[in-house]
Amino acid sequence: MKKIMLIGYGAMAQAVIERLPEQVAIGWIVARETHHAAIRQQFGDAVAALTSPALCTETPDLVLECASQQAVAQYGEAILRRGWHLAVISTGALADSALEQRLLNAGGKLTLLSGAVAGIDGLAAAKEGGLEKVTYQSRKSPASWRGSYAEQLIDLNAVSEAQIFFEGSAREAARLFPANANVAATVALGGVGMDDTRVQLMVDPATQRNTHTLHVEGLFGEFHLELSGLPLASNPKTSTLAALSAVRACRELAQR
Repeated sequence: MKKIMLIGYGAMAQAVIERLPEQVAIGWIVARETHHAAIRQQFGDAVAALTSPALCTETPDLVLECASQQAVAQYGEAILRRGWHLAVISTGALADSALEQRLLNAGGKLTLLSGAVAGIDGLAAAKEGGLEKVTYQSRKSPASWRGSYAEQLIDLNAVSEAQIFFEGSAREAARLFPANANVAATVALGGVGMDDTRVQLMVDPATQRNTHTLHVEGLFGEFHLELSGLPLASNPKTSTLAALSAVRACRELAQR
């Protein structure tokens, strides 16, 4: 039986808990103290509720971050320095180049999960032959953009048709939209980098899906990929596929 540590106890963490493979158990959950009573109610004594990974005296087989870019910045380096394996879903945290370097130099094992997008393997392969242009577009409903910086760029209540409200680099997108643009960072890290990956963010009142479009050109040729996923019912900012990529990491752990 493999034993993992979850960082986070929100919608994505709950989606992972619901789908956890039989050969994997949760040993620890790092969450705000206000969540600890709920964790104890859900798991009893089987799971330790912690306010920091540093309070764990054992070695998890995997630390799975399902919280936020802030959590990656707060805990990531210390986790890796302990020699642990950290899987990150909030890849946008690496838009901070200093943090990225600290994580890469900390030791341990860092895995960046594919999250809500497909085609990262093809992008990585194309990179070997020379990439020339990578453009990523995210199209979501107004509800998915509420509470984000989008509200300062566009009136979400007045949108009547699909429109782009942000264009810039993946680094800018990940910093300005920490809860929405992790896919942009994942694409950038797998391809031409944070500053050269072009990002378009779009609001569409006619959709209830999160649509991710990737266009890649290079010496290999070009490919165009579109994925239209359903958001989690409990959190419209998060794609179901992102949670499933975390579940897949757990399944791969169980098969080792």
